[in-house]
Amino acid sequence: MTTAPPIELRTFTTLDTARGDLLDVYADVRAPLLHLPNYAATAFGERLDRHATEPGFTAVLAYAGGHPVGYVYGNTIEHGDRYWQRTEPAPADEYTERPAAALKEIGVRTQWRGTGTARRLHDAFLATRDEPYVTLMVNSAAGDGKVHALYRSWGYEDLGESQPSAASPVLTVMIRVAG
Repeated sequence: MTTAPPIELRTFTTLDTARGDLLDVYADVRAPLLHLPNYAATAFGERLDRHATEPGFTAVLAYAGGHPVGYVYGNTIEHGDRYWQRTEPAPADEYTERPAAALKEIGVRTQWRGTGTARRLHDAFLATRDEPYVTLMVNSAAGDGKVHALYRSWGYEDLGESQPSAASPVLTVMIRVAG
């Protein structure tokens, strides 16, 4: 892991002041994929706007020298949420009968990868949560499997698969105890 200059973490519960920075970092992080419909900046903006209106929305952004270098955001999902309905096989009631935190996106600019920034963002997001579990979806092919392996090293376990939209690849649904 590379040592990085200090970062400042800022937590937001609305998009009012964070939206532009989230879109800016997203476009940089996903630049090689922006030509694909599911990864287009406009598609991300639509998802972000929708997620920001859902219960428990929280975003944490990392700043270095006043510039955004990474982000994470998510919200609360309840029993019966479409998130769980799209997961195959259906998750055990243990995971779905109570609210869970859904980590919807995490991204760190290339020059900040390997510095611990993603983990700091992740942990800061979890520090805002009181749900017993946190879940996320990952494209198992991302980074030639390295992203999936990273989440496993953070304590996540595979739970099933989901295809959130027709334009989305099939994603691996992962879960872990939030605390």
